[in-house]
Amino acid sequence: MKIKTIKRSSDDYVPVKSTQESQMPRNLNPELHPFERAREYTKALNATKLERMFAKPFVGQLGDGHRDGVYAIAKNYGSLNKLATGSADGVIKYWNMSTREEFVSFKAHYGLITGLCVTQPHFHDKKPDLKNQNFMLSCSDDKTVKLWSINVDDYSNKRSSDNDSVINEEGLVRTFDGESAFQGIDSHRVNSTFATGGAKIQLWDVNRVKPVSNLSWGADNITSVKFNQNETDILASTGSDNSIVLYDLRTNSPTQKIVQTMRTNAICWNPMEAFNFVIANEDHNAYYYDMRNLSRSLNVFKDHVSAVMDVDFSPTGDEIVTGSYDKSIRIYNTNHGHSREIYHTKRMQHVFQVKYSMDAKYIISGSDDGNVRLWRSKAWERSNVKTTREKNKLEYDEKLKERFRHMPEIKRISRHRHVPEVIKKAQEIKNIELSSIKRREVNERRTRKDMPFISERKKQIVGTVHKYEDTGRERKRKRDDNKGDAREEQ
Repeated sequence: MKIKTIKRSSDDYVPVKSTQESQMPRNLNPELHPFERAREYTKALNATKLERMFAKPFVGQLGDGHRDGVYAIAKNYGSLNKLATGSADGVIKYWNMSTREEFVSFKAHYGLITGLCVTQPHFHDKKPDLKNQNFMLSCSDDKTVKLWSINVDDYSNKRSSDNDSVINEEGLVRTFDGESAFQGIDSHRVNSTFATGGAKIQLWDVNRVKPVSNLSWGADNITSVKFNQNETDILASTGSDNSIVLYDLRTNSPTQKIVQTMRTNAICWNPMEAFNFVIANEDHNAYYYDMRNLSRSLNVFKDHVSAVMDVDFSPTGDEIVTGSYDKSIRIYNTNHGHSREIYHTKRMQHVFQVKYSMDAKYIISGSDDGNVRLWRSKAWERSNVKTTREKNKLEYDEKLKERFRHMPEIKRISRHRHVPEVIKKAQEIKNIELSSIKRREVNERRTRKDMPFISERKKQIVGTVHKYEDTGRERKRKRDDNKGDAREEQ
């Protein structure tokens, strides 16, 4: 029997002369290449450069848009490619996002469309003839709420030949009259109720003419209402007195109220975490809250230089999109305070509405220039069919960019964005103002030892109705302060 043994000759690696370097044994396995990290860094750098090179977020506008500003957009939660928009001239359009053409258009109201929502398919379970139809609710400052039928098949052959294709009063199911102008509307996910906001917040049943209950709690005017999509009996509203109020429909009463320094323009619940919601505020920021503890925000989303007009969650719950009065759209990760992306065009004016599509791949924006624009949520992604090899390459590049994202060159390239000169200048002025405020606080704290330190996530909160218990860290800080005061007295 022959036995093979490992045999090495010292002549292979021991240098002949003392001045020579010894030869290192080399492993020929390509996965263990000595320059593997350097090679992967180069690949990551090239992938980052290509990402910015192919970043073209703007897809196009829907149809010919509206004649007036777009102030209401509603998603159809049961369909990927359907969307409703409302404008200031009282016209509502129902769109097909695949073809970017409108299904149907209504001359719905005589005033500004202030609220719009597409109801769930079982909205009319009590009436068998209306059970499987699709409906849409709209409200306006003409003191009416209208229920519309938006079955696409009914309007496929009724398009008129002119450019407007407005079908007057066609598809109107019911009209609800109110005592004052309405500012917002949203429908319940499970049953046939909907909530309206205006001079007071009211709960309606679609089968009744008058409101079922009044949930108002000391607000001057309700600017928006939003139902929780998971805990369906939880309702949130924002008021013109800078308040945010939470309601529980099971007890038919409000549960908590907080007041902020400035007014809240919009609110949106996290679709994956039932107790979290995000708000768009007039102080240029968006705030992320946990409804179980409203004494502080979970995160503050900065970077805008004007009032944030609307906010929406992606269906995954990981990202939010904001539209601002500074004519820009920003996308944030929920665990980061600064935006990962900013979208703008030369012609786009103040953005009043932004929404994610139901597959999280697109963003829809409405501005007061009358256009409804379609954007990619990831500017460098393309929706074409890819081969397995292409998919693997893109996934590999994403992992490389994730691995080397903290390297200075890659970080600089991936973060760099061109912004309009007006926004850049406003950002510089805002940074100077904020730094001067911080410097003044530091100087004041040197002379006032009892001056409390307020965290960035609590500064915007004026007060809450129901107080929360102090956390362990806050109790420890208070104990330390009390001990320090006792020593000074002694």
